[in-house]
Amino acid sequence: MRASAAAERSGVRSVSIVASGFLRQAAAIAKAMGVENMPVAEYPGVPMVDSREELRRKVEEVVAGNIIMGLTTPGQSGARTAEPGPRDIVFKGALDEVEDFFYSNMWSEGLPIIPPTIDRVNKFLRFTDRPPDEVIGVLLPENREATIWNVAVNGVMAGCRPEYMPLLMAIIECISDPEWRIEDAGSTPGWEPLIILNGPIVKEMDFNCGASVMRVGRQANTSVGRFLRLYMRNVAGLRPTPGLTDKAAIGQTFNVVLAENEDAVKQIGWEPFSVDRGFKAGDNVVTVQSCVSISPPCYSGGSTPLAHMETIAELIGRRSMGFWTATAARNAKQFPLFCLGPSIAGVIAGGGWEKGDIRKYLYENCKDRAGLQEHFAWNISGAKLSLCEAYRRGAVSKDFCQSEDPDRMVPIFLRPDWIEIVVSGDPGRNQSKGYMQSLAQGTPVSRKIQLPAEWSSMLE
Repeated sequence: MRASAAAERSGVRSVSIVASGFLRQAAAIAKAMGVENMPVAEYPGVPMVDSREELRRKVEEVVAGNIIMGLTTPGQSGARTAEPGPRDIVFKGALDEVEDFFYSNMWSEGLPIIPPTIDRVNKFLRFTDRPPDEVIGVLLPENREATIWNVAVNGVMAGCRPEYMPLLMAIIECISDPEWRIEDAGSTPGWEPLIILNGPIVKEMDFNCGASVMRVGRQANTSVGRFLRLYMRNVAGLRPTPGLTDKAAIGQTFNVVLAENEDAVKQIGWEPFSVDRGFKAGDNVVTVQSCVSISPPCYSGGSTPLAHMETIAELIGRRSMGFWTATAARNAKQFPLFCLGPSIAGVIAGGGWEKGDIRKYLYENCKDRAGLQEHFAWNISGAKLSLCEAYRRGAVSKDFCQSEDPDRMVPIFLRPDWIEIVVSGDPGRNQSKGYMQSLAQGTPVSRKIQLPAEWSSMLE
C-alpha cells in the first residue's frame, strides 16, 4: 500500500492486491498516506488455506477483474485531518470523564492513564536539555513526528516517573531508526517490542534485574514497557481493531523492561550485553528489538557448562525457536535472545566458556530437517522457499545446503554471532528463557542514553 501511495502521488495508476482480512487495514494505511480511495483488488478469503485449484479460480474470476477496475480508477489525494497542537487543552472534566474521553478517541489501550496536564509534562521536560519541539523522527504508518514533547506526554500517561525521561527519549530514538522498521510492527505475527537495559541507570532508576524481572510489578520496568506500546499506538498510529492499523492475528501484551544484572555479569567475568552491542562497559545503553514469541521456562541442572547447554539448546533453541529458520533465511536476519539466570551463567563461565562458546554450541547443535523448515515458511507466507536457493544468493552459509535432501539437518540459527545473551532473573533458581526476535522486523537497535548536565543533583 505504501508503494502504491507513492505511485499515485506521482501520477502513476496503481492497484494493490489485498486479501479480504486486510481490506480495512489497507484503507486505514491509504488514508494515513494521504491518498483516499486507493485502488485495491480484493482476493476473497485467505490464500494460504485455499487449494491450488481454488486459488486459480479466484484469481481468474475475481482478482483479475478487480485489478482492471483498480487500474482504471485512480486514487484521490486527501488532506490530513487537523490534530490538536502540543499545548492545546483537549478536554476538561473529572478523572473518570477524562479516562472515557481518551478511550473513546483511541488514545489509551484500555488501562487507566495519568492525565497529561501541562504541569505534569513540564516536570518530565526538566530531565532533558533538549528542546520540546525537537523532532526525533517520523513514524509510520501515520507519518506522525516523534518529538521530545510527545515523548513526555506519553510518559505521563503510562505512569512513568519524570526522571525516566532520558531513557524514554533513547527508546524512541531506537524505534525511529529505519533499521527497526516500525512500519512492520502491525504485521500479523503480532510481535511486541522488547526493551533491554544496561548501565548504572538500572540501579539509579530502581529497575528490577533479579527474581520476577519480567513480571509486572516494579514501577520502572512496568511503566517504561507500557510507555513504548502506548507511544506506538498514539504517535505511530498502530491501533488494533477498531483502529485497523495493527493486524496482529492473535498478538500478545506488552513486555516489561528486561534489565541486565551487571553485578552478576562482572562477578563471573563476562562483559555486559551492551558491550556486545558495541558500547563501553559502564555506559547507560538501551536496546529495543522485536519479540514474536517467548519460550517456556527452561530449567537446567549440573555443574558443567555442557550439562546446562544440552538442555538449553534442546528446549529453547530447537523446540521453541525452530519454527522460523527458513523464513529467517528469506529475510537474512535473525537475532534470537537467550536470557540466562545468574546461577546458570555462573556455572557456564566457571567452566571456562565465553559467550562465543555458547553461540558456537547453539549454532552447531540446534538443528532441524530442511524440508520441514521450508514447509513452515510456506505456511507463513504461501510462497515456496528453498534453503539452497537462499545459500546461492548469499543469505545463509553452506551449512544450509550440503545437499538437496529434504531430510538433511540444517542449523536453526543463521549465524552464531547473531545469537544474543543477557544475564538476568532469580539468582537463586536454575531457570533460563528464550525470546525469539521477528527477523527483519524490529531488528535490534541500541542507543546510549543522554543524561542532562545536572543529572546527579537532580536525583537527590
